Amino acid sequence: MQFPQDFINRNLCGDAIEIMKQIPDGSVDLAVTSPPYNLKNSSGNGMKDGRGGKWASAALQNGYSHHDDNMPHDEYVKWQRQCLKHMLRIVRDDGAVFYNHKWRVQNGLLQDRQDILKGFPVRQIIIWRRSGGINFNRGYFLPTYEVIYLIANPKFKLAPKANAYGDVWEFPQEMNNPHPAPFPIALINRIISSTSAQLVLDPFMGSGTTAIAAKALGRDFIGIDISPEYCNMADDRLARAFPTTEIQPKLTEAKTQPALL
Repeated sequence: MQFPQDFINRNLCGDAIEIMKQIPDGSVDLAVTSPPYNLKNSSGNGMKDGRGGKWASAALQNGYSHHDDNMPHDEYVKWQRQCLKHMLRIVRDDGAVFYNHKWRVQNGLLQDRQDILKGFPVRQIIIWRRSGGINFNRGYFLPTYEVIYLIANPKFKLAPKANAYGDVWEFPQEMNNPHPAPFPIALINRIISSTSAQLVLDPFMGSGTTAIAAKALGRDFIGIDISPEYCNMADDRLARAFPTTEIQPKLTEAKTQPALL
């Protein structure tokens, strides 16, 4: 299958799995993403409407645009494993996937996402130390970090000197972004610049942070998001960040039906 060149430097609006199916094996250098966390499917009630939750002002209480973030757990795990399978198929044998997720307590026990990651070649866990946060549950301490899994193909190596970074990274959350759960640019810059990747995929592009970081480092990107609102947001941010750089126009309509969303 010939690589779809018109995917490069575009935010493609559609279902992540269906669009990734169109990308041939080994045609991308790196995947960097943070999927929806399925936060509303929780044994706690902090993110659920109408149940006395504490997060009335949190943007994520309504889920994401075009995704309510409240899938049955087994269905969510199956979906994320399918996404990871396609990401690893798409990246080269010297490439990797940086997969950001959040551990949480469910029914009194730590949910560490091994149900999603089991069997994938996880080489390292990076702790993203964030600032702030609120915890109303007296059963455990305030969580102040998220986890980035480095899922590496056999020949993956870091860029020269990047291995000197530790495995605990401290970056504050992105505050000036209308997306409910944006990446901080500095975090994605650290990931991409630590590799020699020239083409970076983000199948949950959101507001376009991965694309902006890639272009700032002189790399190319492929972004995917199911939400036309977020695709427009990403394109607008790219246009503001690179007003003199030609970026491919977006796909404004998905050509495939969502598989599980």
